[in-house]
Amino acid sequence: LLDAVVALERALYINYTGIRKILKKNDRHTGLQLGEAYLTQLGRSDKYPTQQTVALKQRLMNFLAGNHAAATSASATASGNITLSPAATAAGILSSPKQATMSAVGLGFDLPQRILISIAGDHGTDIINTLLEATAAHGLGILDFSLARRHHHVTFGAVVVLTSEAIGIFSALTEAARRWDAQVTFDAVQTDKSLLAARLEDAPYQDRTKYMATVLNQHGLKADFLAALTRMFLERKISIETMTRLSDATDKLTSIDYRLSVPRDVVLETLRTDLIQLSRQHATDVAVQPHNVFRKNKRLVVFDMDSTLIQQEVIDEIAKHAGVVEQVAAITEAAMNGELDFSASLRARVALLEGLPLSVLQDVKAKLVFTEGAHALCRCLKRLGYKLAVISGGFTPLANYVKQSLDLDYAFANNLQVTPDGTRLTGKIAGPIVDGLRKAELLSVIAQAESVLPSQVIAVGDGANDLWMLAAAGLGIAFHAKPKVQERAPARINQPSLMNVLHLLGYSEEDARQL
Repeated sequence: LLDAVVALERALYINYTGIRKILKKNDRHTGLQLGEAYLTQLGRSDKYPTQQTVALKQRLMNFLAGNHAAATSASATASGNITLSPAATAAGILSSPKQATMSAVGLGFDLPQRILISIAGDHGTDIINTLLEATAAHGLGILDFSLARRHHHVTFGAVVVLTSEAIGIFSALTEAARRWDAQVTFDAVQTDKSLLAARLEDAPYQDRTKYMATVLNQHGLKADFLAALTRMFLERKISIETMTRLSDATDKLTSIDYRLSVPRDVVLETLRTDLIQLSRQHATDVAVQPHNVFRKNKRLVVFDMDSTLIQQEVIDEIAKHAGVVEQVAAITEAAMNGELDFSASLRARVALLEGLPLSVLQDVKAKLVFTEGAHALCRCLKRLGYKLAVISGGFTPLANYVKQSLDLDYAFANNLQVTPDGTRLTGKIAGPIVDGLRKAELLSVIAQAESVLPSQVIAVGDGANDLWMLAAAGLGIAFHAKPKVQERAPARINQPSLMNVLHLLGYSEEDARQL
């Protein structure tokens, strides 16, 4: 019988809540403001048996507990001259604090009742404080919260565990909302004890995989691209949980961070392929990566050198001094066509440099142009505690120069063999060639030396020989890479500045300025 009464009580509450929402919507559209008056009359109506339900429930509970005297007392209290609204019966809104206090005697739940209280208004932090002070004053614990803000308008929600002693929070918040010209709503959270720990912001999106999608366009993100991106998400039943602006320019929006809730049956590689096509159509980058603790917990960044940290290809610059530009270009093209692997093509190109004075490397060094944002990015990463490395298929003297200029921690490249007097190049390479596989091996060696997990490593490169390195890292970024490299890389950046790497880690332009 008690279970039946509890079920009736909850049904009354749900019914009352539904009526309240309908009236609120009607008031908003008509401007007549009839809702409050109607609810007051409903609470006084004999046809809405809330007071009797309270009394019956309390008497049953006390009877089962063997407390007959208390049952008599509860009956007398509930049958007095106090007018209770439907909300007093099942965690709703009371018409006055006095009624709230007195009705608490007749309200006791078998289990804690979870209620989502939301308050929205234009008074910013005052709105947040109103809800928090009310929960504190009524001794309620907060299980979870959610906050959304646009300028001064704030929507703040909190899940609380309602007890019979705290029923007065509804009248208190109703009065406070009236004072701040805010809107307050109360909703029962229908879930069992096992879900009490679920996060409020994740509630509609449980049992899915979370990803971050960062979109970048230095010229400004266009509405047609954002609409097309959202349609792509909708077609795959991907939900957008949050959108965070990373750029702070007032005249254009250049970067957004999306947090996505992705159904488990969505194939990530297929999604990435579709996003690449969309990116090319709109000249806008979209980088998707798992949303987990390792996103901002990276500890090591490994860069390629040529066309990544610097704008040139060093072998081409050296070839200009040797007068073998066309021959080197022909070998490079053969390698790109798959006729030669990287190691064979590098040996063939270096052979053309035989007899070249070693001093030429100093001339090349003086003409190197660093990629936009290279110095700023490395400075920010160092202040965040990252270890930085350059692993290049170029040559050690130039890699060491880049290491020194950018304050990197490691530099690995190919060693050019010199004549016994140390003045000229022999046209040969000393030691192992730093090809694609070697780059991945060196990445692992540095990570082990720094006690860094592979998931905490970022690799940035542009060439086919960088693919092994990009795959070995927790986040592999193809920077202004060839189309085939972009298709195979986990993430892509085609914007001119390397500072966009920070956006893929979730840092905004304001964060970068602080660094």
